[in-house]
Amino acid sequence: MIEIDRKAIREELDRKNMLGLQCELTRQRRLRTAVMGGLLLALLTTVVFGTLEDPFLYTFSNIGNFFDYRLFFIVWSILAGTAIQAAILALFRLEDYLPGKKWKNVLLFLAVVLLVATALIPALRDVYPTWHVLHFVTAILHAICVCGAFVPFSLWVSRENPRLRRVIYAMIAATWGGSLLALVFFGKSGLFEMWFYVGMIVFLLYLSLVLFEEKIVKLSVAFLQGEDNLNLAIEKYFIDLEKLPSEKKRPAETARAAAGRDDSLVQ
Repeated sequence: MIEIDRKAIREELDRKNMLGLQCELTRQRRLRTAVMGGLLLALLTTVVFGTLEDPFLYTFSNIGNFFDYRLFFIVWSILAGTAIQAAILALFRLEDYLPGKKWKNVLLFLAVVLLVATALIPALRDVYPTWHVLHFVTAILHAICVCGAFVPFSLWVSRENPRLRRVIYAMIAATWGGSLLALVFFGKSGLFEMWFYVGMIVFLLYLSLVLFEEKIVKLSVAFLQGEDNLNLAIEKYFIDLEKLPSEKKRPAETARAAAGRDDSLVQ
């Protein structure tokens, strides 16, 4: 049976200059879980909201404005927009994509703001014609911003990782080409919107899974190198060293220590 001593492991890793590497492994695993969890929640809410009414007849805006789902529409826009933005930003940092170039982050921020604005602005042409036009404009600008940030990154990843090139090209074609085909064949309906968001979220889930796994494997190889006992090494790999047991002094010991300090001062 392997005994785990967090303090001893931390001291050993610190001595070997491996503590930072272990903390980075823990951070990457947590970030992957958070990113993919947010995307799965966004995927679920997208499917649920898009099918509250017949997606062949009603767009997302119709569902949110013609029926009693306006609050759900706003919540969906915040959740989906934030999850997509957070996932793309995490992948930017993970791959060190165009460091120092702020335009990509600005596009993602605008994409979220425009999506939420689209949900907030009423889309009732007969009642609020001016607001309806603004609603349409914000929706188009949202699509431009999110595509302007994500598509170049996807193509860059395909160039940097040739083994992923075919899958990335296929997913780009399926997501954007499929949504356009849905718009052509089924007209202005919720189907092309659902296809677009579901396709993008699935695409992001795939990239998150593959790219985070690649990063974690690279760190793991460096971490496990030179270890004789792989079972113990794996325990060190997964242990959370940030949760070290606190060593609290007992009241009696604290009192004796204080008394000792007082005696030394008197002497």
